[in-house]
Amino acid sequence: MKKDIHPKYDFVVFKDGLTGTMFLSRSTMTSKDKVKYTDGKEYPLVTVEISSDSHPFFTGQQQLVDTAGRVERFNKKYKINR
Repeated sequence: MKKDIHPKYDFVVFKDGLTGTMFLSRSTMTSKDKVKYTDGKEYPLVTVEISSDSHPFFTGQQQLVDTAGRVERFNKKYKINR
């Protein structure tokens, strides 16, 4: 393996921008912002827009789309009869 060509892979805290939940993980991402995590150590903080804590699929608040109604409205609007 060549030396000095790989990015630094270290611990980073990811914070969900909607819920404020923080996750400790390893990543090549870094940030100038720092935060003290629950283990008492200080890590770089990366804020993300959405995570598994706020994503509708994981929270069970997913909405189903009525595709049949959309097709019927399209056919009615453009007078397509089959």
